[in-house]
Amino acid sequence: MMKTLGYATHSPTGTLKPFTFERREPRPEDVVIDILYCGICHSDIHSARNEWGWTQYPFVPGHEIVGRVRTVGGNVNRFKPGDLVGVGCLVDSCRHCEACEDGLEQYCDNGFTGTYGGEDKIGGTPHPFTFGGYSDQITVDERFVLRIPENLDPAAAAPLLCAGITTYSPLRHWKVGPSQKVGIIGLGGLGHMGVKFAHAMGAHVVMITTSPEKGADAQKLGADEVLLSTDEAAMQAAQNSFDFLLNTIPVGHDIDPYMALLKRD
Repeated sequence: MMKTLGYATHSPTGTLKPFTFERREPRPEDVVIDILYCGICHSDIHSARNEWGWTQYPFVPGHEIVGRVRTVGGNVNRFKPGDLVGVGCLVDSCRHCEACEDGLEQYCDNGFTGTYGGEDKIGGTPHPFTFGGYSDQITVDERFVLRIPENLDPAAAAPLLCAGITTYSPLRHWKVGPSQKVGIIGLGGLGHMGVKFAHAMGAHVVMITTSPEKGADAQKLGADEVLLSTDEAAMQAAQNSFDFLLNTIPVGHDIDPYMALLKRD
């Protein structure tokens, strides 16, 4: 086992404190990563506070991990020491169910293993559940490790492992691109990623927000227009004109005014 230094909370009301624990020794298919950066996702906060009811303590958060490969197992052929890599919110799945075979491990019929707080089905440590990226190293099966281009700032790349894929995936799945009018609803951690991705895909991007200030910020990120959802006349004039909407508002709200913006087909 490998002694690892991290930060853990020990109760829903506790703060993160230095914590020493063990990572497993690398298996033939494993990659050992020296962690350089780990983003802070709001899921980390929800989980640390046990707001979803499943957290086990001590709890080490972090699933937006970027680091350098230190060593690899004998069967690893995709990575070598020194590579810049990332790890997102999954570190294992059954690999053989229909979902896994389709590359949809997040829907694993037998339950995926989360980067933190998941049942550790591999073992090799005294802990029955996984610890996340608020630590100095991590051991991960190469199938759950991603290559990070060297020309990306590793600190800036970390949020791509969660907020990035959350917004990129639907845009890619629905083939967003040139000649499409795309509305991004909300400009927070997810929304700003959505604006940048949709702009890079060549779409005509409209920031839909209640805040003129956020609208101005969105235009700096690549938005072509701003639609204030508090302007009833503007919302009505925009009805039946959008090809795609990406809703990033994190709280309950009435979606009917937004649905009316979409074209019928």
